[in-house]
Amino acid sequence: MHAQNAPGPSMPRRAFLKKSLLASGAAMMPMIVPGRVLGRDGGVAPSNRIVLGGIGLGPRGRQDLSSMITEPDVQFLAIADVQAAVGESIKTLADEAYGNKDCKRYRDFRELIARPDIDAVLIATGDRWHTLASILAAKAGKDVYSEKPCGITIGQCQALSDVMRTTGRVFQAGTQRRNVPNFQFAVHLARSGKLGRLHTLHASIYQLQVLYDWLPAEPEPPKEVIDWDMWLGPCPWRPYNKAYVVDRRWRGYYDFDSGAKLLDWGAHTVDLCQWANAADETVPVEYEPAGATVYARYANGVKLVMRPDGWLGTGTCPVRFEGDEGWVETGDNGSVELHPASLRNEWRAFTMRGTDAAQHTREFLNCVKSRALPAANYSVMRHSHIACHAAAIAWQLGRKVRFDPATEEFIGDEPANRMRSRAMREPWRV
Repeated sequence: MHAQNAPGPSMPRRAFLKKSLLASGAAMMPMIVPGRVLGRDGGVAPSNRIVLGGIGLGPRGRQDLSSMITEPDVQFLAIADVQAAVGESIKTLADEAYGNKDCKRYRDFRELIARPDIDAVLIATGDRWHTLASILAAKAGKDVYSEKPCGITIGQCQALSDVMRTTGRVFQAGTQRRNVPNFQFAVHLARSGKLGRLHTLHASIYQLQVLYDWLPAEPEPPKEVIDWDMWLGPCPWRPYNKAYVVDRRWRGYYDFDSGAKLLDWGAHTVDLCQWANAADETVPVEYEPAGATVYARYANGVKLVMRPDGWLGTGTCPVRFEGDEGWVETGDNGSVELHPASLRNEWRAFTMRGTDAAQHTREFLNCVKSRALPAANYSVMRHSHIACHAAAIAWQLGRKVRFDPATEEFIGDEPANRMRSRAMREPWRV
């Protein structure tokens, strides 16, 4: 039997040679490549693109992704989510953005981070997974943007920071207000001396709460629809209830949440107070609860007040910095309250909202390329998160605690020190 394109009775040798020459000539003709593929015409060459994957992208993760996927130097190629419906919706978003079907969906994020073509990951799972997913991603050679709180204990924040330092991976905590102009302006007033000597910092927090009960057991869905065991991850086992997963009502439950809900806003606002006080490498040394408020004090004498109410209406997540010559208060709607009036000479209109992560994610992408430390790097995260956790521990104990920033331990307080870490469910560990 003759090969399809070999000479034979149906194809004389002369015709065969002519067809072969035409084929080889076509192969030698120069290929016309669109300029955008080579990085011209405003495009970015594939070799200069950051290949991104997502892990657990619910509503907040989708917002983060929306600010990344439109960047010309980003290619989003993979989503891992224990909920099939969520994973499929993110895949659809990516495929429609790029006009192809290249985004791959996974249930187990370990398959995603094992891909050698993935450069960085966006992690926006519930709090319980942030540390472990970030550590495993970093050890797999990926840079990490993780939503906050980045760890649900002091020990987790320490472990995450240590791994990012030793692996040299770029890490950005999702405390985006470090890159929002009105908050930057308020910090500028505090650090430049425009308010005089700082004496009190105010950070808004949620109403503190810890729940230990279980919701009623419901039939567990098939693993291909919702992988309940993977959703729990390192947390203690409990029966499935869709309110935890589908309705996202896991906040406040001790097993899933961070520090009595203090870190939900405190991860942002205490972080800004740390920055205003030039205290990114330390934490307060004393914490004392009084009702819904926790009062803290730094070694330099500056006070930190973490409180849920009494603000001036500048939007969610407000902060206030007070000095002996003036004060400033600002929040998510971009408005700024100032005293004295002369500080208005420093002021300008701010239109970006505090929930907008666009400048924060862009800084992360720039640092992935430059290998510089971003604003909310692992060390900044470590100290601001530890300050929040220490305050939450004081509130849960219902008494004053003292803390050593050098050893990151409570002083002479074994009950408080035991609360710095939690056991993880097998086989998960950091």
